[in-house]
Amino acid sequence: MTSAVRFTGVSRHFGSVRAVDGVDIDIAEGEFFAMLGPSGSGKTTCLRLIAGFERPTAGDIAIFGQSARDVPPYRRQVNTVFQDYALFPHLNVIDNVAYGLMIAGRPRTERHRAAEAALDLVALPGYGTRKPSELSGGQRQRVALARALINQPKVLLLDEPLGALDLKLREQMQDELKTLQRKLGITFVFVTHDQGEALSMADRVAVFDQGRIVQVGTPEDIYYRPEVPFVADFVGSSNVLPPELTLRLTGRRAPASLRPEAIRLAAEGHPATVRATSFLGTATRVTLEMDGATMVALLPRSADLPAPGARVHLTWAERDLHVMDGAR
Repeated sequence: MTSAVRFTGVSRHFGSVRAVDGVDIDIAEGEFFAMLGPSGSGKTTCLRLIAGFERPTAGDIAIFGQSARDVPPYRRQVNTVFQDYALFPHLNVIDNVAYGLMIAGRPRTERHRAAEAALDLVALPGYGTRKPSELSGGQRQRVALARALINQPKVLLLDEPLGALDLKLREQMQDELKTLQRKLGITFVFVTHDQGEALSMADRVAVFDQGRIVQVGTPEDIYYRPEVPFVADFVGSSNVLPPELTLRLTGRRAPASLRPEAIRLAAEGHPATVRATSFLGTATRVTLEMDGATMVALLPRSADLPAPGARVHLTWAERDLHVMDGAR
């Protein structure tokens, strides 16, 4: 499998701050790759390193097998969609999309023809004469995407491009981005702090914490088989059981992850006390105490709900309790 982007021991320091600290990544050609983590975890700095907006303090970045160390941003086979879209307010849509071709010296007729094709690709035919101020948030996002694609990059970098959209439009754009990536077959590198975005769109996810990657895997691996407590807690807010409780339950002394939706109430099982309930629409969040540990269960709408203070019994499938033997 061809490597589109490879980090080898890459660090980026700002004074005493290690924004990126010894990162190794191998992103395959044609892959939808998500960088997921909280603010300040290093994911956006990694994106800027790929784009060439930052230079590594140590290590090397290769793009399609060639070191990018001395390659300026405009000569890299990448383009970026920024979080704020960065559209020029004084230009209409067609000229915003065609801007990169104008800088490259392409004739006006040629660049407008290419811009119209790019707008068709992102489902905005006929919008060329409008100004950015006349567009909705989702339409501005599509224009920014068309502008990034018009130069036919081999790698498209997306820096939290859905963050400004409302929930319904964000979910719609998730589907559209994934469909577009499959259609084009180019590598997408998507930075987000939203676990739902990463899990729903990416082929693989790298989870960042404090400048380092703590786990890389498929969305299923990240969600169901976290390697460290940080991943279990950050992605989907799992119940992270302390080693002593895991030892009593499984005979193995290590932290364990148990997803709230895996827990059920039963006539027999592990005794627990209900502390609080919260209605979420399709489910109810129940906070419980079991063997001195706080647990959260997501019960389906049809379930009989116990009142706070009630004594209940918890059960789950053996496969749903994931022991993190290699936890750091």
